[in-house]
Amino acid sequence: MESIISTFHIDWKIIIAQAINFGVVFVVLYIFALKPLSKLMTERSEKIGKGILDAKANAEILEKTRAEYNEVLLKAKAEANKIFQDGKKEAEANKAIMLEDAKKQVSVMMESGKKTLEAEKVKMVEEAKKEIINLAMLATEKLLKDKQGMNNL
Repeated sequence: MESIISTFHIDWKIIIAQAINFGVVFVVLYIFALKPLSKLMTERSEKIGKGILDAKANAEILEKTRAEYNEVLLKAKAEANKIFQDGKKEAEANKAIMLEDAKKQVSVMMESGKKTLEAEKVKMVEEAKKEIINLAMLATEKLLKDKQGMNNL
């Protein structure tokens, strides 16, 4: 072993000094580098884990929100359809009422027209009677004048 030590020029003092230097450097690196780095890595892992949990929670919330949105949308469509159908029924009812009113108005107008025509007819018959009476009187007067004129001759 002595030959190895002399061949490689190994000095026990230097090896011990290097071991002490290595120990000091190791302790300094451990205290100032490894501990903070380990702490930082732990915090980073916790943040990543929390981020994953939050992402899962957000995904669940998003799914619930989508389900609620679809449910509300279906309800809104159903309500809109109901309102449309109610409006359509109401329009049909109004149409029927308006048709009945129009028929009544037409009936009233026809009755009024018939009465007016009847009154006009009666008026025309009266005027025709008066005209006939006047013509008959004129004809009678003319005949009487002609008869008197013949009697005077």
